[in-house]
Amino acid sequence: MVSIARKNLWADIPRFLVAQAGIMFAVSLVTIQTGLLNGFTRSTVLLIEGSEADIWVSSERMVQFELTEPLLKNQLDQAQRVKGVERAEALLMGSGRWRPLKGDTSPVKLIGFDLGGTLFQPGTITRGRLKTLQDPYTIMVDQSRLPTLNLRDIGDTATVNFLPARLVGLTTQSQSLVASPFLFASLENANTYINTSYTSKLNCTVESSDNLQCTTIYEKSKSLNKYDESEIPEPTPLTLTDPITYIMVKAKLGQDLEQLKQNLEAALPGTRAYTKVEMARKTRNYWQVRTGVGFVLGLGAAVGVIVGIVVVTQILYASVSDHIKEFGTLKAMGAPDRFIYSVIVEQALWMAVLGYVPGMLLCWGLSVWVKSKGIILLITPLSATGVFGITVVMCVTSGLFAIQKVTRIDPAIVFKA
Repeated sequence: MVSIARKNLWADIPRFLVAQAGIMFAVSLVTIQTGLLNGFTRSTVLLIEGSEADIWVSSERMVQFELTEPLLKNQLDQAQRVKGVERAEALLMGSGRWRPLKGDTSPVKLIGFDLGGTLFQPGTITRGRLKTLQDPYTIMVDQSRLPTLNLRDIGDTATVNFLPARLVGLTTQSQSLVASPFLFASLENANTYINTSYTSKLNCTVESSDNLQCTTIYEKSKSLNKYDESEIPEPTPLTLTDPITYIMVKAKLGQDLEQLKQNLEAALPGTRAYTKVEMARKTRNYWQVRTGVGFVLGLGAAVGVIVGIVVVTQILYASVSDHIKEFGTLKAMGAPDRFIYSVIVEQALWMAVLGYVPGMLLCWGLSVWVKSKGIILLITPLSATGVFGITVVMCVTSGLFAIQKVTRIDPAIVFKA
C-alpha cells in the first residue's frame, strides 16, 4: 500500500521534479567540492605515498614536499652509515624552463632519482621503460600534462634550461594538480639540467677541536642563452658537494622507526626525519590550511547545502499547504501529532534518497571524465556516506519548517467552506 507521504509527493509531479533537481544540485555541489578537495590534496602526496621509503630526511626548514632547502650529496653517504638503515637513496628536485619546438616557454619541475634504486617510483608507467632514462637527456612525464608541454607522443623533443630533452615514457598518478609539470629523469640528467649553469665550492672551517663546519657556495658559471650542439655537456654524476633535495631511507627489518629518526637527525645536523605518513600529512596540511584552499572548497559545499535546504523547504511547505485540509481531517479523526509529523519526515527522507542517488551517479560519471584531463575528483565510500548524511539532515531540517505549519492546524478547518 502506498504511504500518504509518497502520495503527497507524487500528487504534483512537476513540483516534485523541481524539488529533486534542487536536491541533485546540492548533492552534486557538495560532492564535487569535497571530491576536488580530497583529490587536490591527494595529488600533492602521490609521489610520497607511492614510494617505498620508510623515512624521508629533509632540511629542517622544509615546509612541504615542493618547498624546502637543499641537502648535500655527502649527507646521503652519512645516512647510509647510520645504524638501522638498510638503504638510502637521493631525490633531486629543481625548477626549469621548458621550451617546446612550437609554443610558449613554461615552468617545469625536474625530479631526478636513482634508476638502480627501489625507493622511488614516478607513478605508474603506462608507456616506455624505466631503463631508457639512462640515456642522456631523456625524460618521462605524466600523460595528463602532454597538452601543457605541447607534446604529442614518445620521441618528441624540446629543451629544458637550453639543454635538449627527449620524451621516452609516460606515467599516470604522478602529477600534483597545483604544481608545474613534473619531468622525471635520472639523477645525472636532472643534475645536469638543474646545475649546469652553476659551479660549487666547499668552504670548511674548524669550529672546535672535533667540529668541522662546511658551507657550499654556488656561483653562476656562465650566462646561458643557447647551447650549440657541440657545446652540450655530458650528463654529470653527483659529487659530494652537489645539492640534493631529500634522502629516502629504507629501515632494516624490525628497526623502530622513531629511534631511527632520532639517529638520522643526530648524524645529520640541520635535518629533520619524517615517516612516510608524517611527510604526507605535513604536505596535506600545508595545502588545506595554510593556502586557504580547504576554506574555499568548503565554502562552496556550504552554499550547496544552503541552496538545497531552501529548495526542499519551499517544496515541503507548499505540499503541506496544498494538503492542509487532509492533515486537518487526520487531526479531527484523532490522529496523534507524531503520526502527522512522521508523514512529513517520510516525505523528506524520500526526497533525500531520490535526489541523492542520481546526484551521486552524475558526480561519479564526472569524476571518470575529468580523470582523463589529469584532474582527480576523489569520491571515497566515506565521503559518499558523509554526503548522504548531509543530504538526509538537509531534507529533514527542511521538513521541520513544514511541521511548524502542521502544528498550528485547527481541526475545524475541515468544516470551513
